[in-house]
Amino acid sequence: MSQIALPLAAGGNGPARIVLGNANAHVAEALLAPEAWPYRTAVLTGPPRSGKSLLALWFARSGKGDAVDDGQAMPEDALFHRWNRAQEQGTPLLIVGGEPPWDIALPDLRSRLGGSLQLEIGQPDDDMARDLLLSLAQERGLPLPADAAEYLVPRASRSQEELEKLVATIDRLSLERKAPPTLGIWRAALEAVHGPEEPRLI
Repeated sequence: MSQIALPLAAGGNGPARIVLGNANAHVAEALLAPEAWPYRTAVLTGPPRSGKSLLALWFARSGKGDAVDDGQAMPEDALFHRWNRAQEQGTPLLIVGGEPPWDIALPDLRSRLGGSLQLEIGQPDDDMARDLLLSLAQERGLPLPADAAEYLVPRASRSQEELEKLVATIDRLSLERKAPPTLGIWRAALEAVHGPEEPRLI
């Protein structure tokens, strides 16, 4: 499992980690070389809970540049001022948005960000989904064996957010039943997250 360790605590169980795989490895590679970005600016988008904020935090704390999280929620004139300041200081700037497309009304900001490096986190494949499940379980202190991922991944959604919900549900059911997370709990968690009629439960 390939991961980036972050210098901060997550849930009191140790450092938060970003699992690298097909969906985000190209983003991590680009963040290592901000000097190659057009206007020294990159715009990072992707689905909810896909690690955008963690990647931005890693980028900023690595000393490679500055980062603006949740840029879509900022007033556009304030974001444009932030971009201008980074340009004046010669500082690489990573701007995190939400899910694409990002509709920008301010013409100057739209042209600047449109000419910047566009980075998008995609959907995890089976290998990355397996690593995500195991990493999420480890962060929770949930004893999830490798064969659990082999069972769950083909039956689970490929959304990072849904994978997180699945692990949280397994953890909750395990605590409620005062039992280790075995096949019965895995199946119950799949049903709770995805619904009882799904053929993946067969």
